[in-house]
Amino acid sequence: MAGFRGRNVYRRRPHREGGLPPGRLGQHPTISRREARPPLSPLASHKWPAVSRALFDTRDESEILRLAMNHVSTVGPYRAEAGYLRVHGHMVRSPQVGPGHASAVDRAVRELTGRDVPVAVPGRSRGRALALHGPGGLHGYLVVTSRSRPTEAQHFLLATLVRLTAAALSVAVAHRRQREDALELHRLRRERAAFQGRLISLVVELRYRRAVHEALAEVAASGGGEEAITSALHELTGFPVLVEDRFGRLRSWTGPGRPDPYPEPDPARHEEMLQGVARRGGPVRINDRLISLVRPRGEVLGVLTLVDPENDADEYTVFALEHATTSLAVELSHLRHLAEAELRLRRELVDDLLGGTDEASAYARSEAFGHDLHQIQYVVVVQWRNQAVDDAFARTVGRAASAVGMPSLVTRRSDHVVLIAEGSPHDHALYETLARETGTPDGTIGVSARCDTPDGIPGRYQEALRALEVRLRSRRRYGTTFFDDLGLYRILGPGNEYQELEAFVREWLGSLVDYDGRHRTALVETLSRYFDCGGNYAETAESLAIHRSTLRYRLQRIREISGHDLTSVEDRLNLQVATRVWKIMLGGPG
Repeated sequence: MAGFRGRNVYRRRPHREGGLPPGRLGQHPTISRREARPPLSPLASHKWPAVSRALFDTRDESEILRLAMNHVSTVGPYRAEAGYLRVHGHMVRSPQVGPGHASAVDRAVRELTGRDVPVAVPGRSRGRALALHGPGGLHGYLVVTSRSRPTEAQHFLLATLVRLTAAALSVAVAHRRQREDALELHRLRRERAAFQGRLISLVVELRYRRAVHEALAEVAASGGGEEAITSALHELTGFPVLVEDRFGRLRSWTGPGRPDPYPEPDPARHEEMLQGVARRGGPVRINDRLISLVRPRGEVLGVLTLVDPENDADEYTVFALEHATTSLAVELSHLRHLAEAELRLRRELVDDLLGGTDEASAYARSEAFGHDLHQIQYVVVVQWRNQAVDDAFARTVGRAASAVGMPSLVTRRSDHVVLIAEGSPHDHALYETLARETGTPDGTIGVSARCDTPDGIPGRYQEALRALEVRLRSRRRYGTTFFDDLGLYRILGPGNEYQELEAFVREWLGSLVDYDGRHRTALVETLSRYFDCGGNYAETAESLAIHRSTLRYRLQRIREISGHDLTSVEDRLNLQVATRVWKIMLGGPG
């Protein structure tokens, strides 16, 4: 520890009363080099070991400084005014040694360069800033004042306390730096371990990504289709993989656990699920499944799903699912384009068949699509309420026909879909299948009589239209009607002369039609319902939503206005035929 410095440090001169003697702290007064050191006080002989242990036992620099300042007054007429520690190259007042004095002392100490110099402490005398030097350099300062002139022994004791404090600070600083170095080393080791872990994870991820790319690229290069893609995804992830179509029906399943039978989808809930997954984007977990939409250019073509009941899927699984979805989107888009092209060509063939074409060309073109026109054919027309007649609906009708054993050529018109089918539908099988497909039973189907050769298809098309029209104008307008079951309606086809039919209706129903027009009544409709119900009063009244007495009154008015006898067999037959023509051919009340 450097002592007090001055140019005349070795010159004898009288001291001012109470002043600190010149010379270096901790050394004897420099009157003569051969003079002995001043004798130690009882504190030096009894308390110095304890003070030294206290200073060196603590590793906190502020605590060391506080202990030193507490012992300053025990070695002489001294007072510790402030203590400073060197922190990051700046002198900072230790927060544990009290508020200290004016900021002027702080500024004076901060401007020092490691020397012991006098400082002015407000309200105190004989102030001195004592540098705390150690092996590690300057550690801080003690600012000490003296209320009276210290003796040589007290001066020596103060210098000794300063050196002990500086040494204890050096040890504490060394320990602190050792701890900091150890912590830094530990941090660096943790960072290295984390970096190594990330590097290993990155290598594993890159290898996995590479395996995914290679597996799916191999599938694409080999021309593998949907089954090959799902098999590759199953091998990469280990999870069962399934593909559903746009409507929730199973297309394929790879892996264990396939339900048998696969549950039928709820159209409303399935559509809600698709919209929810589309809003969230990317694979979405729903219950035990990880779901990804196959939707190139925004159109949903299907759903690719991983079955994961234990929630074990990680980011690698998600990556494989996303890339498999991309590959499947390409595959399904390609299949869609092929289907659209085939549908277009099929539609052109059907249009030609419905309009009439040569048999040789018809046979050759149909064979290209795997359809055998040599078999007995039926023409089927399908119309569904509130259903746009577009390509999607045409495909739906074609799938439904195939599902019930009716291989068909399909086309569409403005308000209905036309099938040229190998074989007649079984009762209402096609209607029931389409009701499930569309989610509504509000549809009508007309089926022609059998057709043995392609040149008879145009006529059979008109028969199917007639069957459809009769069904639409009947009391139960939804369902399937076969032309062969029309009975009387078969002779009321579009090939007959409408003027003759109108004259016939006018003869038998003209007076009733005129009366209804003048008085806004429904006598012709009442008569038509009466015949439809087989003359049953109760059923007729219920179908018209009127009382039986009202029905009797209307029938009496019909007899009076028309002049026809409803009990006459001939009159009843002619009136019934007239009401059928009026309703079916002439459009009813309109």
